[in-house]
Amino acid sequence: MAKGYWVSVYPAVSDPEGLAAYDELAGPAVQAGGGRTLSRIPSRGGRVVAHEAGITQRVVLVEFDSFEQAVAAYESEAYQNALVALPDGVERDFRIVDGMH
Repeated sequence: MAKGYWVSVYPAVSDPEGLAAYDELAGPAVQAGGGRTLSRIPSRGGRVVAHEAGITQRVVLVEFDSFEQAVAAYESEAYQNALVALPDGVERDFRIVDGMH
């Protein structure tokens, strides 16, 4: 079975404190849903090189054992509660994608 992934790109963050509050709730919700954070750039000393229309702002990649598990984790009560904390001062492009079979 192919894995599922959450891909989050943050083109603009004007409320870093609000984003930190979201992170406090989202991290445990992701783990409870079976997710493993593979990358969180540029925080925690990670490096990024952007090409073409790429941006160097925050990018988060989370892996799940299946696409269905990734969708279920997003729809979970715990993660929906985390989304309430995501401030208006954060622009985010979020996708759930299917891994290669």
